[in-house]
Amino acid sequence: FITYSFIYSFEDDIQQLLKKINELTGIKESDTGLAPPALWDLAADKQILQSEQPLQVARCTKIINADSEDPKYIINVKQFAKFVVDLSDQVAPTNIEEGMRVGVDRNKYQIHIPLPPKIDPTVTMMQVEEKPDVTHSDVGGCKEQIEKLREVVETPLLHPERFVNLGIEPPKGVLLFGPPSTGETLCARAVANRTDACFIRVIGSELVQKYVSEGARMVRELFEMARTKKACLIFFDEIDAIGGARFDDGAGGDNKVQRTMLELINQLDGFDPRGNIKVLMATNRPDTLDPALMRPGRLDRKVEFSLPDLEGRTHIFKIQARSMSVERDIRFELLTGAEIRSVCTEAGMFAIRARRKIATEKDFLEAVNKVIKSYAKFSATPRYMTYN
Repeated sequence: FITYSFIYSFEDDIQQLLKKINELTGIKESDTGLAPPALWDLAADKQILQSEQPLQVARCTKIINADSEDPKYIINVKQFAKFVVDLSDQVAPTNIEEGMRVGVDRNKYQIHIPLPPKIDPTVTMMQVEEKPDVTHSDVGGCKEQIEKLREVVETPLLHPERFVNLGIEPPKGVLLFGPPSTGETLCARAVANRTDACFIRVIGSELVQKYVSEGARMVRELFEMARTKKACLIFFDEIDAIGGARFDDGAGGDNKVQRTMLELINQLDGFDPRGNIKVLMATNRPDTLDPALMRPGRLDRKVEFSLPDLEGRTHIFKIQARSMSVERDIRFELLTGAEIRSVCTEAGMFAIRARRKIATEKDFLEAVNKVIKSYAKFSATPRYMTYN
């Protein structure tokens, strides 16, 4: 009994000490979300507010005597005036370049901090923060295409020394083309999963804007953002929305789309170095693309996706059915990947209607008849076979 009383007293002492430590360190929050008044340090907070003043955004237009010990900087404060200013003590001269956005104070207009380039929020949202969860094992019927993509995209990003030793530059652009539902977008997602590069996904129609030159500006800012990354992978889906062959309709209605494509061509192979940026483009209509976009140096590789063969269809069936409860020894050698996925879903629905917990081969056969025969009149695949 005496031993237990000592233990209880020690536990009470420990709890009291822990409570006191939490009060001193401010761990325990109050109902208002503030630390207790006893922990407030108003003098230090006031000093921080006085030292960290709000800055004004300006642009450095010219550097005078850049090689001297005391260079001067001409800044342009928008809709106000131009000033010749110095740097603050916290900024090194090598951090400031002509044309850069900078933060200046409101009194002496000294440059206190270099700012990143201004990028449209619409462009920033195109960056995919999380890696796609698709791997090479999730893509069926595209073994040869995946190997070509790995040569062009993965190897230069993961093993650049191989190209340096040979003295060659790796291909920088790839065009993925083929009928719908044959795996172009899926392969691009799988490639993004394999590398640590920043992944930016762009839909071609997003670059078709209401006002002239808006689309070209978005393309320019897109590549500016990509150059700030260590390595970047840009995927243009449905590139035929802006990459169509140029023509003159007499009314100038397609000029803004053509300007967007010309800006894209300039970014792919212009005066500015592209850096470690890989570009993937996907389309179902390669015959409509402009020849200037297709030439080597811009799109070095063309990877064709076709309808899967017997081995590919079997692989796709196994991928789609591996998360299902099915019988053993089902003959999967029975379509495009999207149709096979629909077949697997319908087979599961047949099992649910029959109140069974597993899908049988009969369910798959009935699903094939339903999907292929019933939905055939809605299929548009033959319309996109013109690339052959």
